[in-house]
Amino acid sequence: MTKSSDTTALLLVLGAVVSVQFGGAFAATLIPVIGAAGTVLLRLLFGALLLLVLARPRLRGHRRGDWVHVVALGVSIGVMNLLFYQSLARIPIGVAVTVEFIGPLLLSTVLARRAIDYAAIVAAALGVVLISQVLTRSWAEISWVGLAFALGAGVAWAVYILASARTGAAFPGLDGLAIGMLIALVVIAPLGVTSLPRWTWAAAAVGLLVALMSSVIPYSLEMLALRRLDARIFGVLLSLEPAVAALAGLLVLGQRLAPPQVLGMALVVLASALISGRRRATPSVVGD
Repeated sequence: MTKSSDTTALLLVLGAVVSVQFGGAFAATLIPVIGAAGTVLLRLLFGALLLLVLARPRLRGHRRGDWVHVVALGVSIGVMNLLFYQSLARIPIGVAVTVEFIGPLLLSTVLARRAIDYAAIVAAALGVVLISQVLTRSWAEISWVGLAFALGAGVAWAVYILASARTGAAFPGLDGLAIGMLIALVVIAPLGVTSLPRWTWAAAAVGLLVALMSSVIPYSLEMLALRRLDARIFGVLLSLEPAVAALAGLLVLGQRLAPPQVLGMALVVLASALISGRRRATPSVVGD
């Protein structure tokens, strides 16, 4: 790999990270208007349509087990996004993304079983304690529901990672993701349909922007980057997502984090980088 190619790959991954987190920040502006479920429905509607047009997935020629994997992928996408957007309605995006990262970190630690990974999880746990402000605020001031939604989204993210890897092996190109997004749309539709009377053209425009920034653009950038970049370096770069989420929250939503929260975020980023840097392969994690 040439130096120029290496730099291009790094920029592609950073572009994907920025796109995902700013997409989440713009999604947060929709939640007060059409609700968390409505925001997820709008994003999945556009995302599924765009991916179906781009991928034109083949539905025939797959085994029953392949469909089990893609259904698991679709359900995890829907649940993950619904829980994450519910957390955004209650806590800052930087806090939500940091807490959500616990899911993939625990998954990586269980799969790797290395001493340094367990040490990294302890550091990440301390980071979550700091960013949740349980040591600096009264318990009545803390949004435990928001933190629980973010943690639940992290569990769904871990399921998504496993399902994504298996779906990717069974379906070529973007086929599995396109079908999974369609399944996620079906799962969320009954919950988000009540928001339809509140949809406006302005909301639809933001929903399209969120679908592009949170799904289509980052997935495409990551696919290109993985052709040129070592998977472990790729994973380390993705570890920057909590920090980028905090920046997006500041610039788009005006959310500021206290110094202890910034320290907590740094611990989670460090833990994620340590674990990802020792991992042999890193599946795409564009679920949010």
